[in-house]
Amino acid sequence: MAESRGRLTVLAGPTAVGKGTVAGYVREHHPEVWISVSATTRRPRPGEVHGRHYWFVTDGEFDRLVAQDELLEWAVVHGTARYGTPRLPVTEALAAGRPALLEIDLQGARQVRRRMPEALFVFLKPPSWNELVRRLVGRGTESPEERARRLETAHAELAAETEFDVTVVNTEVHLAAEELVALMESP
Repeated sequence: MAESRGRLTVLAGPTAVGKGTVAGYVREHHPEVWISVSATTRRPRPGEVHGRHYWFVTDGEFDRLVAQDELLEWAVVHGTARYGTPRLPVTEALAAGRPALLEIDLQGARQVRRRMPEALFVFLKPPSWNELVRRLVGRGTESPEERARRLETAHAELAAETEFDVTVVNTEVHLAAEELVALMESP
């Protein structure tokens, strides 16, 4: 009997749409889904744990990961920090037959599409622009300058919706997460 490979799903969308919150819900309620932990050069936000939310690395360590082709994708996000997906844990999860989820930005999703076009690409969309702004401001984790930079980026990210296989609107986290898991489980 042939060993079954897992399916890779890529979740992307604009800043503050709730990608991390939706992925967190999936992590808590669907332990069968393996969720990638990205590496980043940005500083941790309050409550973020190294190795659970992100691998917080130095610029030098990130340079090493890139040079040794240990990242499935990577990008400079919002003109400041670098983010990337370590390749080995993804390939191990898929080889073990687990459904795997990457919660990444648009640039990273485009790189994964080139490397793994068989993946399912899901765009997480806010119910409205005003709601996206409210969520970003409500987080209270960015300076006014950073918020302005992220909102500028969000316009371009929203315009990329057509590059994805399917769109999920994040009106309520649990509904968006359950829709995402249903998509991951469908053939």
